[in-house]
Amino acid sequence: MTFINKLSAAWTANDSLLCVGLDPDLAKLPAQFQQDPQGIYHFCREIIDATADLACSFKPQIAYFAALRAEAQLEQICAYVREHYPHIPLILDAKRGDIGATAQQYAREAYDRYGADAVTVNPYMGSDSVDPYMDWADRGVIILCRTSNAGGSDLQFLNVDGKPLYQHVAQLVAQKWNRNGQCALVVGATFPEELAQVRAIVGDMPLLVPGIGAQGGDIAATVKSGRTANGTGMMINSSRAILYAPQQAGEDFAAAARRVAQETRDAINQYRA
Repeated sequence: MTFINKLSAAWTANDSLLCVGLDPDLAKLPAQFQQDPQGIYHFCREIIDATADLACSFKPQIAYFAALRAEAQLEQICAYVREHYPHIPLILDAKRGDIGATAQQYAREAYDRYGADAVTVNPYMGSDSVDPYMDWADRGVIILCRTSNAGGSDLQFLNVDGKPLYQHVAQLVAQKWNRNGQCALVVGATFPEELAQVRAIVGDMPLLVPGIGAQGGDIAATVKSGRTANGTGMMINSSRAILYAPQQAGEDFAAAARRVAQETRDAINQYRA
């Protein structure tokens, strides 16, 4: 099954556009995991189990694992998702941005080592930074377009032939680079007007949308700006707000994460029609 097919099925099966980000910060983990050599794996596994029926995708951020020398635990987490939730797309958030043989190795890392269904890629070096990933014809390539951070405007809003650069990126991906039909774009929830403009350019292409939750993006504006005609088309990511959800009476961390994930999924669904 291709990345796009798996994602479409997950949108329907879980009635969800919510992407659960896995960004394990050792200092924020519950105490029982901080002294556990396998604590990152055990924490993420419980988050996955608690939210799997509420999510359309899982997105581990590789830097949070690599900084702690926890790549082996990331491999275990990816294997766990593939074994127990094979119907949910696994996105490796790596934002790789090299070319040629080096990009080929990054693609091997994402698709072969971690078994990801898709990986995030930086297009700053042009089509050469995307083409090597296309050798895996069934896997997704999610390309940075209009990112959720304020500093993204330094480059992404530069005027190029009368249009901001991010719109040129969207057009290139939609019209030239998407030769396997498995591309998607990263567009931040913090810029709903730009999100709507990207949607108009790329049609039904999926959008990975960070920026709600801890970054403050508005859910209603995000969904109304980025949804497709059938009310799908997005993976709206929330990481910290779910992972480190404040616990209410009687809850452990996993129950709190599930509650916030369900509230977020349901809030998103209010605006899909």
